[in-house]
Amino acid sequence: MISSGILQAGGNITVDGTALWADILETARIGGTPKGGIRRLTLTEEDRQVRAWFAAACTSLGCTVTHDSMGNQFARRPGRDAGLPPITMGSHLDTQPTGGKFDGIVGVLGGLAVLRALHASGHETRHPIELINWTNEEGSRFAPAMLASGVFAGVFTEQEALDKTDRDGIRFGDALAAIGYRGAPPCGQHPVAAYFELHIEQGPILEAEEKTIGIVTGVQGMRWYEVTLTGRDSHAGTTPMPMRADALLAAARIIEAVSTVALAHGPDAVGTVGLLENRPNSRNVVPGEVFFTIDLRHPDDAVVMAMETDLRGRIEQIVTDAGIALAMERVWDSPAVHFDPACIASVRTATESFGYPARDIVSGAGHDAAYMARVAPTTMIFVPCAGGLSHNEAESAEPGDVAAGANVLLRAVLDADARLNP
Repeated sequence: MISSGILQAGGNITVDGTALWADILETARIGGTPKGGIRRLTLTEEDRQVRAWFAAACTSLGCTVTHDSMGNQFARRPGRDAGLPPITMGSHLDTQPTGGKFDGIVGVLGGLAVLRALHASGHETRHPIELINWTNEEGSRFAPAMLASGVFAGVFTEQEALDKTDRDGIRFGDALAAIGYRGAPPCGQHPVAAYFELHIEQGPILEAEEKTIGIVTGVQGMRWYEVTLTGRDSHAGTTPMPMRADALLAAARIIEAVSTVALAHGPDAVGTVGLLENRPNSRNVVPGEVFFTIDLRHPDDAVVMAMETDLRGRIEQIVTDAGIALAMERVWDSPAVHFDPACIASVRTATESFGYPARDIVSGAGHDAAYMARVAPTTMIFVPCAGGLSHNEAESAEPGDVAAGANVLLRAVLDADARLNP
């Protein structure tokens, strides 16, 4: 039974799940891969194409679409009181190099489904309602992740972000200008009353417990590091084993140490080495230099710090024993986030109005919502994905679950619209 408060706010409206699923399949063709996934790296031609699709879809619903100096797109549906700050929804359209059809874009297209439902019903909200596409959430091309929402929230300076380069030396600001999305409005000078983000869980908990909705209470802490090990290139056939300075061997021992540290701080800790470059990368040369990344995460910031201290000690011992030079830099530190209780309550009320099975959950992945929580009341909504698999071309979700998440998003936004003070 829908609560009377939500009914008064127009909560009898629901999204068109068929149209939402069609949008998912249509946008999946932009950057689609032979394996059924998506390669749509930020600020590429594929990114430009999906941004244009997004703008056209929102404009067709009577929204005004703008973009700021970091390329973040804002689709605004007016409310009765134009002086009120907007209630916002959002996520991202960029993907990993071998990404799936649902990571990020479910939040954008779920928000589009909300706008479509409001448009079709003619329901007038008190606040303007906005849908946001954040630039470079993934961080797979330009590190760190959530770069543009980070600028929006004041975590990074705009110049710092514009000067980031990818592995080919291309500057973020130049790539942004090249696709035509370097807007005039300064990033961050945009009022927000509240922010809601729909996302696939990217983990196995909801599916395993047969829950349709995850009511997200926060995001775990995470840190990224970049490591360069410098040994000595030498001939693989003529250099005796005791006389080598093998950077790759040292890297292998450090990779094992990352796993050991994460296991030692379990069960909630995780540690990953996901990018590695070996030089000179020749079959008959002992590797003289290795570059790689480390990703450490835990819901408790104190544990993340303990993991870093433990790992640094192990790394120092490994490189000393191997006679290898070490350069290690922490390039991103995202503390644990606790979402807004009132926004969480709106999601809980919306979920209960449908009778969806649900549970509270902490996000193991980073999201733009983590930075938005610094500047506006914020929370997230999770829906299951098959096997908890994400950042993979085989990523999958059920149409009914995606529609359920969008329905919860709609009613949570309507609840917030009725609840928030002018």
